[in-house]
Formats: sequence, structure tokens, C-alpha cells
Amino acid sequence: MVALTSLSPGPPRPSPSPATPRRRPPAPKPHVYASSRRRGRILRAATAAAATPGADDYHSTIRSLNSRGRHVPRKSLGQNYMLNSKVNEELVAAAGVEEGDVVLEIGPGTGSLTAALLQAGATVFAVEKDKHMATLVKDRFGSTEQLKVIEEDITKFHIRSHFLPFMKEKYHATKKLAKVVSNLPFNVSSEVVKLLLPMGDVFSVVVLMLQDETAVRLADASIQIPEYRPINVFVNFYSKPEYKFRVDRENFFPRPKVNGAVISFKLKNAEEYPPVSSPKSFFSMVNSAFMGKRKMLRKSLQHLCSSSEIEAALDNIGLPVTARPSDLILDDFVRLHNHLTKV
Repeated sequence: MVALTSLSPGPPRPSPSPATPRRRPPAPKPHVYASSRRRGRILRAATAAAATPGADDYHSTIRSLNSRGRHVPRKSLGQNYMLNSKVNEELVAAAGVEEGDVVLEIGPGTGSLTAALLQAGATVFAVEKDKHMATLVKDRFGSTEQLKVIEEDITKFHIRSHFLPFMKEKYHATKKLAKVVSNLPFNVSSEVVKLLLPMGDVFSVVVLMLQDETAVRLADASIQIPEYRPINVFVNFYSKPEYKFRVDRENFFPRPKVNGAVISFKLKNAEEYPPVSSPKSFFSMVNSAFMGKRKMLRKSLQHLCSSSEIEAALDNIGLPVTARPSDLILDDFVRLHNHLTKV
């Protein structure tokens, strides 16, 4: 990985004479992990949308990252920072953030999305794993009461223990639900989705920036295609997903190899969940079914019931006895589970 200092335009040039007008050098283009041969080169202009005055563009992002000593984006943490303030505004709009909302933000980075959330009138509870970035966000926004930054790994963070008291303090006696809005590191997207979607009693909507391919798969997965997985059943059990818009990779620094996309999950409350005796038992069955994705269910679920009992249950719900997991939608799995648990 190349140090950020190697992305600067190079050594300073001699000052021009008074008669020579000063020209602002073009903004270097965000680049991912340049090789040593490219160090010191002047990179091409950044995305035009990212060059809006006052926005979190390439130059301001580099200044932020270096404000407390040299800091290189860490690939292991999936750190790709948004350079386009318009995308942040659209992300906030997709969540319908309004004055007085409490928002959980995961991985605020340099605070570009945080700024858009605060501008919309939200109170932001930001969880940041990287100590350097957590300090940077605190410094950027000072001591505002509208922002609380926690240095923690979201996958290990107990939301109900730490976020709920904060939310109750802000909402007082009301039962209003919070929202989640985040430019999420792509490498933890599945873990975070599984963590947040069952929390319909805490959040009304979860709006995330994910890898485009992942967002497409979660929002519009059809049966009998290779991408159909247990996560699709999970997502539709707990929420109503909607693909919002794609974000080209040129809008990030460092530039990732793939495009991003914004997806919205409108969370269901417990009364809206499909009627199963136990969600834990239900998803155990679903996961078992997909362990042998090409196998017929009467084979892959034999540890639960006999083949004849599974065939009888399939026939009872109107499915062929040779059905495979990719043949079943959410409602089919629900009915199959309910029949098998009665056996």
C-alpha cells in the first residue's frame, strides 16, 4: 500500500513572479494501492462531482487523514471514503432522515456522511473501529451534543445495552424508532445485515451503502438462480428490501474494484414476521436445506425427519417431493417448517 504522502503532486515548484498569474493545480485522481513505480507521479483529476467547493473531496479527505499524523486507509477494515457530498445527501434522503431523528452510523470515517446527517437535523450515534478515525470525527465536529462517537467494532458491539439508553435519553418517553444510515465497509456487510435486521423494535429503517452486486442480490433475488442463498430468506423474513441507486467506484478513495449501491431495508415488527414457532428453528432448517443446495430436500433434511415425512410435508403444501431449496420462496419454507415441526 502506498503512503498518502506519495499521492501528493510532488515537490513544491518555485514561486512565480508577480506578473505570472497563479493557477490552481488539478486535483489528483483517487487511486487504490499504487505500485512503487507510480509513486511521486501526478495523478489525474478527481471525479467532478467530488470537486465541489466545501465538499469532502480528494484534497480535504487527504488533509483529514493526515491531520493527526500520516494515516493510510486500511484495506483490512474496508476503508473507502466517500468523496461526493451529493451521494451522502442522497443516502440521507433515502432514509427519510428528519429533524429530531436519532441515527446509528457505522464506520463514519472522515465524517462526510456524519456531516450530512447532522445537517438534516439528526442526532448521530457513530460506531468506529479505527481509533485514528474515531478521534478525527470527534475533532471535526467538536463538542456538539448532536454527536456521540464510540470506538468499537460494530460486530462485537451490544446495541441493546449501549445504544438503547442513548436513544431513550434523546427521545425521552416517546416510542419513536431510530434509523441506521451508513457507508458500510464492504467486508462486514453480511454480518451487519444479520445483526440489524431482526431489530425492528429499535430501528424503523436500515439504509446502507454496500457493494453493488451484494445490494442487487439482497434486494431482488429470484429462486432457481445461483445467487439465491439463505440470506435472501433471512432478509425477506425480517424486512422489505429496496434497491435505491448505484454509486460508481470513482466516488470513493481509495477507489475499490467494484461499484457501490444504496439499499434500504424497511424493518418489520414482530407481529409482521412470518408465523413460525421459533425463528431459530426455522433458520436452522433453511441453512440445513442450503448446505446441499443441489440435493433434494428429502435428502438434505433427513437429520430432522425421515424422507417419507419430508415428502409428505412437501406434498401437503403443494410442492413436488423432488423439490430442492432453490425451488422454495420464503412462504414455502415457512409452511414446510410448520408441517415438519408438527410431525
